[in-house]
Order: sequence, then structure tokens, then C-alpha cells
Amino acid sequence: MTTVVQVTSVNTGRAMRLMINGRKVLSGIGKQPVAGAVAVQSLGLAGDEQADPSVHGGRDKAVYAYPGEHYGFWQVQRQAHGVSLFDEVLPPGFAGENLTLCGMLEPQVWVGDELHFANLVLRVTEPRQPCFKFAAVMGYGEAPRDMLKDSRCGFYLAVACPGTISTGETGTLVPGRRSLSITDAFAAKRARHRR
Repeated sequence: MTTVVQVTSVNTGRAMRLMINGRKVLSGIGKQPVAGAVAVQSLGLAGDEQADPSVHGGRDKAVYAYPGEHYGFWQVQRQAHGVSLFDEVLPPGFAGENLTLCGMLEPQVWVGDELHFANLVLRVTEPRQPCFKFAAVMGYGEAPRDMLKDSRCGFYLAVACPGTISTGETGTLVPGRRSLSITDAFAAKRARHRR
């Protein structure tokens, strides 16, 4: 069975200083939707910056994809923690992702799978790990724990074949070797952090 995925938003951002716990921290987590075809090369999307290449970016983490289906969960969590109003809708890119996707959740994605679009091929490399910057953007300290608890992590992608991508585009998930799912890889990293 073919898994079809839709790009609901393509997002880029410049590295900026965020005030987190009383100190200024450089971060590229602030992403905004962009219109039209966006060039994607081996190190990521044109117009996008990563502040800390040791954690985000590089060839294996060139693009970060996040399921848009998770946004409802984060809206509820932010409301429960008094961060947002009941009717607030989080914009695409809010979780720091380059691609907001629809139709593909973490349990369906495996390291080595490829996403084939009309002019671009991306390869799944690993899950995203939550960090203090994610907590700051979400507005409450337990946000990384909530991401861990339900494996709402999204995944990093390497650029297997450079090209362009646009909001509204559809692509297909082409299975790789299927030896390690994103959900299992995320659980393994979580277990290592508990030790």
C-alpha cells in the first residue's frame, strides 16, 4: 500500500536570539511559511538557517518534517498550561519544522525510507529530540516531556536528490530496509537519556 503525504506548509527562518530563562540564546526554531517553490540543497532549504549545527542541520538533518496532525494536541496542551486562549490556532512552522506534512505519522516512518516529490527526494535519518528551545517556544516547561511521552517528535531528512518543494505538493513514501522505525529510534534515545 502506497502512503501519500501532502506538504501543508514549507517553512524557513533566520537564526535569532530568544530570551530563555533570563539569557539570550541563538536559535533557528522560529520558522514562517513561505510561498512558491523553495530550493532544497544538501544542507537544507534556501533561506533557512540553523543556529547550532551540532544539534540541527548538516547533511543528515538538512530538513525537519513534522506531522500537522499533532498541532491540535499542542493547542490543547498550551491551553491546559495557561499559555494560549481556547481559540488560538498554531501556525505552520511553530514546532520549528521546515515541512509541515499531512498523512504520515511517526509509526509509519522508518529510518532509510524516502519521500519522493515531483522535483525532490528526501531520506529519513532520525527522530528529532526535544530541547529547552522547544519548551520556550511552546511556552511551558513540560513540553519536551509531552513530546517524549507520545512520540510526537517528527523526523529529520537528508537530501537524497536536490530540487524544489512547494506548499500543497503531494509525494509518496518509498520504504527503505525497515529495520528501525522513527518511533523505536525515539524510544531508544529516550531510554538512553534516562540512564
